[in-house]
Amino acid sequence: MKYILLIGDGMGDTPVPELGGKTPLEAADKPAIDRLCAAAEPLLVRTVPDGYPPGSDVANLSLLGYEPEKYYTGRAPLEAASMGVAIPEDALAFRCNLVTVEYLDDDCMTMIDYSAGHISSEEAAELIAAVQEACGTDRLCFYPGVSYRHLLIHQGGGPDSLRTVPPHDYMDQDVTEFYQQYLGVDYLAELMRISARVLADHPVNQRRQAEGKRPANSIWIGGGKK
Repeated sequence: MKYILLIGDGMGDTPVPELGGKTPLEAADKPAIDRLCAAAEPLLVRTVPDGYPPGSDVANLSLLGYEPEKYYTGRAPLEAASMGVAIPEDALAFRCNLVTVEYLDDDCMTMIDYSAGHISSEEAAELIAAVQEACGTDRLCFYPGVSYRHLLIHQGGGPDSLRTVPPHDYMDQDVTEFYQQYLGVDYLAELMRISARVLADHPVNQRRQAEGKRPANSIWIGGGKK
């Protein structure tokens, strides 16, 4: 038997005062969904176990029948598998997002856009190639993915003290605390600073800014797991 899963990831949203306290989904005209719900058996399913981050990576594993407690090791290995990138035995995979940030004084930073204006895959591939050329080493290797989502393979494991957060959770917020985590590791501090210069000067970003688009002026590393 075959099944079709239609996953409205994030569709629930939150109530909006301008919509009379309704969520966008509640206020929307959705006759097809209404008919499906009227003829279906609505159920409430818990897809994120206690102690796990409430993200689509964990929840989708549950929906597909994989117990997160047994199979979940982070979002980055899932990205690596989708890209066909093998993770060596002694390495970690990190997500490497292209983001738009505002650099402030004294190594302070505000997260402006977690997706750099949903940059195209073609533009992003050029930027990641430039970062790899400038910053790639025997320890660090960058792989282009889709739009703003890319991959960093870190040979020999990563720093145990590094705490990373998903940039989409901190839109228009001060992320200095998390940026300082990178700066606290010598080679990651060098990576962040060199890559920022490479991205700022790259023709792709100069063209995007001339067109009124947000530049991908920083990388953001996170989700590092085996």
